[in-house]
Amino acid sequence: MKSEATAHMGHLGDTAVGVGGNFATLWSPALALILIVMGWLYGLTVHRWRHQFTDSSPVGAREQFYFYSGLLLFYVAEGSPLSYYAHHYSFSAHMLQQSISYLIVPPLLLLGTPGWLLRSLFQHAAMQRLINVAASPLVALFVFNFIFSFYHIPMVMDTLMTHPLLHFMYNIIFLLAAFQMWFPVFCPLPEYNKISDLRKMGYIFINGILLTPACALIIFAGKPLYDSYANVPESYLLLTLVNDQQLGGVIMKIVQEIVYGIALGYVFFRWYRRERQRDEEEELAHSIHGYSASQVDIHRI
Repeated sequence: MKSEATAHMGHLGDTAVGVGGNFATLWSPALALILIVMGWLYGLTVHRWRHQFTDSSPVGAREQFYFYSGLLLFYVAEGSPLSYYAHHYSFSAHMLQQSISYLIVPPLLLLGTPGWLLRSLFQHAAMQRLINVAASPLVALFVFNFIFSFYHIPMVMDTLMTHPLLHFMYNIIFLLAAFQMWFPVFCPLPEYNKISDLRKMGYIFINGILLTPACALIIFAGKPLYDSYANVPESYLLLTLVNDQQLGGVIMKIVQEIVYGIALGYVFFRWYRRERQRDEEEELAHSIHGYSASQVDIHRI
């Protein structure tokens, strides 16, 4: 007779793994290998192979730190025991996993990817048309927030949890939508940087508003919403099922507020520096013009 925990894990078809899982399910060595290869290729591209790209420029230590941090955090979210625990036992861990994968990782990878590298991927006309549509702020706003809200409808999430292939495919779409959502804010390509810094701040603010209803639904629910976690023994949690569910909504909202706040600060200070530099250049040009005019007057005298 199956234990209650093992029966719960049946939604992944993973009952043979057991309650604790094995090394492969806990640490995802295949994903680790893929990310290591990605990091290795990135390092070769920004150093040894850089001169093979048109208009390439050196990639600073800060940008490299962003990229490698994004890869590491993605592994923490999707390849470490956090992923196993989130999928089998804890809804709050699942929301933490999503917060890392979709709110933190994409901006780090975008900040760490040089524009000249991305430009080489957008050379074909079909790809340029696609990115022109995908990079539209209105499209990005709708797609990401729709996919996020649709995923957390109980019937949808429970269906995806019981079909691993569908869940994997939806997560791929979710991740692409997250990159699409962050692309207008941290776009490394000037030709696709369509909106001003002030509009970017408004874009981030609206994103935060659109994400709130789904989080509020979870936070204020008085009963378990998801059958996928309904039978988890509370001995595997530090809280009751309802409190764990509410904590998940709180985690998502807090992480969203922190990340969006950092993004707002990043865009604001970048806008402030540009405005200050522009004012200084105008003052310098005005002083040079005034000095030249005074010299003309002296010669006339």
